[in-house]
Amino acid sequence: MLKNSWIGPYIKENLRLFILVTFLGVLTFSAGAALMFTSGHLISKSSLMPESIMAVYVSTVGVRAFGIMRSVSRYVERLSSHSLVLKILEKMRVRLYRILEPQALLIKSRYRTGDILGLLADDIEHLQNFYLTTMFPAVVSVVLYAGVLIALGAFSIPFAILMLILIGLLVFVLPWLSLLYAKGKNAYLKQGRNGLYSQFTDAVFGLSDWMFSGREKSFIKGYEKDEKELLKVETKQFHFVNWRDFFSQLIVGATVVVMVYWSAGQAHDGAFNGTFIAAFVLAIMSLGEAFVPVSSAVSDKSLYQDSLDRLDKIEDSSLPDFEHELEQNVRIETKSVALEARALSFQYNEKSPFVLNQFDFKLEQGQKVAMIGRSGTGKSTFLKLVQGALTPTSGEVLMNGVKVEEIRPQMAEVVSMLNQKAHLFSTSVLNNIRMGNQDATDEEVYEAARQVKMHDFIMSMPDGYHTQMTEMGARFSGGERQRIALARILLQDTPIVILDEPTVGLDPITERELLQTIFETLEGKSVIWVTHHLVGAEKMDTVVFLEEGSILMQGTHTELMASEPRYRRLYELDRPIKLD
Repeated sequence: MLKNSWIGPYIKENLRLFILVTFLGVLTFSAGAALMFTSGHLISKSSLMPESIMAVYVSTVGVRAFGIMRSVSRYVERLSSHSLVLKILEKMRVRLYRILEPQALLIKSRYRTGDILGLLADDIEHLQNFYLTTMFPAVVSVVLYAGVLIALGAFSIPFAILMLILIGLLVFVLPWLSLLYAKGKNAYLKQGRNGLYSQFTDAVFGLSDWMFSGREKSFIKGYEKDEKELLKVETKQFHFVNWRDFFSQLIVGATVVVMVYWSAGQAHDGAFNGTFIAAFVLAIMSLGEAFVPVSSAVSDKSLYQDSLDRLDKIEDSSLPDFEHELEQNVRIETKSVALEARALSFQYNEKSPFVLNQFDFKLEQGQKVAMIGRSGTGKSTFLKLVQGALTPTSGEVLMNGVKVEEIRPQMAEVVSMLNQKAHLFSTSVLNNIRMGNQDATDEEVYEAARQVKMHDFIMSMPDGYHTQMTEMGARFSGGERQRIALARILLQDTPIVILDEPTVGLDPITERELLQTIFETLEGKSVIWVTHHLVGAEKMDTVVFLEEGSILMQGTHTELMASEPRYRRLYELDRPIKLD
């Protein structure tokens, strides 16, 4: 685990601070043991009613000194460890953001929303506990373990070996048994919680769908069933922890009894004064606080490993080297953009088939192209290649003769996208539209809303453009949400607009009206429209029919109707409502 890229480099980078925190931890427990040792000696010595206060003066001063030292060292240790961990977490969060931010176009297809939230809110935060509750306590306990054995070995080698065995049960054996027991269960619980987290998150974002379909009760029932299964495993684990802690306390008790027997024998043989019997016993009881928690700390190792695996998975080395490309400063003219794909091929890995195979494509400024085909024919992959979210296996995608990989930082100025379900933010209608251009004035926002035929509707609401929207858009229909997203695109004012099935789930009348609005407002812009059916295909300059990553048919709607029986048959079966 220490060799993992999310653990090892940060320890190496902050090695001095780690050593300091470990030293402070050892000092804290040592001060606590010394406090109990001097307290035991002071109590025993005082019980003999010495003739002078000077007989217990050293012990009295020791109690005060070690008491203050324990408090101060504990405070400094907590301050240092938390400061160190927060510094590491800050760097981890920045690193994770830099991994996720360039993948913004891919996140929806590669990960579920709950997975991303789990990474941000759970996995990174969980690694904080690795340092605070696992690594530091384990290292401190091992150092103290060695120190106790060395100290006792100075008095008696056989007794030191006996304590080596007893304390070793707490430091090594019980933690090992705990790890074996919890390994599978922790992974199951972690994955189960992540699954419930993702399931719940997706359900929240699709709340309106659950309500309209009337399946909210079945979802709740299924969710509660999964939760109960996790609860059963958690209960079993809880019982194991109770029994483990019980045996830990038995071992501590046995250690105390052995220490009483040994120290009494040493005092009887004259090795040291009888007043030190209580001192040794209380000291070993205090050190038990450092050894008992090791089992709990080590048993959580599998939880951290699951988090590390998820973080390693998202840091996919097969993704493009975005950071390197951001250093380049290639820009193109955005008023008129010619898009071209030459012999474009793509496969997600060496063993998978080609999603696109020797695909050629041209789009001059102002042209409108419809891409049609079954799911899995490469339409969505082509859109990601156009936006620079993926790098071609072979061939190239060019904009004004420049590879899209070289202009990724400028992509938001070149390409905008209206997909199947526009995301609305929990803010006003005005701010939601202004997402397309943060510098747009109110009048420019109003004008964009007029173009998409939403201005009158927005003004009819009590708060007008200041009406608050929810992320699920419960107050707006599907068509209205898409029109708001279209207004954003108008404000973004990119030369190329991608329409990724924006009318899916709409009724035929709303679909026809929305498409009519889209084609009117995007006049003069280049449009790539991905669709599964043929409503509005007659409005396109070119229709491209994809089959297994290659072009099966291509031409205008009229040409294909005249020359391609398959296209004509699909058009007749689809029975589209013609646009005016």
